[in-house]
Amino acid sequence: MTNPVLRSVKPGSSRRSFLKRGAFAAGAATMTSSLFEPGLTAFGREGREEKSGKLTRGDAALLRFAAAAEILETDFWVQYNELGGVQDSEVPGGTGNVPYTNALSMLDTDMAQYIHDNTDDEFTHQNFLNAYLVSKGADPVNLDKFRTLPGSSATGSSGILRLTNLMELTIDTSWWTRYRSDSGNPDFGDTFPQAVPTLAVGKHTAIPRTDADTSDPTFLQAIANTAGFHFPTIEQGGTTLYPAMAQRATSVEVLRILISIGPTETMHFQTWSDKAGNAPPLTNVVDKVTGVSVTFPDFSHAGEELKANLIMPEPCPFISKDLPICSVIRPTETKGIAMGVVKFLTNMGLFNGQSREFFAVLADLAEDADEARRGQDHD
Repeated sequence: MTNPVLRSVKPGSSRRSFLKRGAFAAGAATMTSSLFEPGLTAFGREGREEKSGKLTRGDAALLRFAAAAEILETDFWVQYNELGGVQDSEVPGGTGNVPYTNALSMLDTDMAQYIHDNTDDEFTHQNFLNAYLVSKGADPVNLDKFRTLPGSSATGSSGILRLTNLMELTIDTSWWTRYRSDSGNPDFGDTFPQAVPTLAVGKHTAIPRTDADTSDPTFLQAIANTAGFHFPTIEQGGTTLYPAMAQRATSVEVLRILISIGPTETMHFQTWSDKAGNAPPLTNVVDKVTGVSVTFPDFSHAGEELKANLIMPEPCPFISKDLPICSVIRPTETKGIAMGVVKFLTNMGLFNGQSREFFAVLADLAEDADEARRGQDHD
């Protein structure tokens, strides 16, 4: 179900009208990094990027939405790294949770390193995109005022407040069958079955909420398996987002940014989709806190549509069903892509507990990005 705040944003409303309504009257947090000018607010003064003449409004909106997405992504990857990754000078915070890390290692012995490296990548994406916006006289994105959600209190967590919630996830795993299908493409309206149907209903935790969640090895493995499927679910979203937005870019340099960051998301996606297939089979594991149960199939003995080692994207219809099938990223339809991503993440439960203002800000950013047109500004 779509969040009611998203439904309340009317077509044609804009970030500028939103600001005029005083949505940021309480004062967005200023950027604290030395990269940003003193006093520069989250989305700043109306039209600053337009007046600079260095970025079109559309290009600035595309990069701002990408920056917001990367900030959110970084927030939850930090949570995963604190508990199940490698804590070091590159990705500080947390002290690790040994039982959870061991459960993740059942999917691959290098999981901790992969989590660390993915987290590091997302930090660089958010920092680069915001710095680039500032270098062009445009306003960066700062979501710090929305870091209000409590995270895990299990051993290893830093205990800081978060933007995202990893403890109430509803995970759409249809990407698994989508990339194994040679006859369907969501760009043509095709739909695909869930690889793990029980993850698509109820609210599942992908991290230990407290140390009590680590006391039952079977339940802890279910938590780790849930994380193992959440990783590629998120990264396939980025794999689609960047090429879809790139079609709207005016500047060749902005196009270069989008098509250079996008493939790193695809590398993450393929890595994690490979590891998800190693999730140990589990049957009807019940969360004693919520009563929700989950079952993970044995993908090593599954049929063609579910087989674990089929991680290369099958060729599928593309552009026109009159053309030969082609191995491509799908979907890449650009219409409504940013709002689609916001709805996808919201329906996942990633923002459960966030404020109405948070949802409205994301919707406004998405609307501005979706209004961008190649070679045009928007007022």
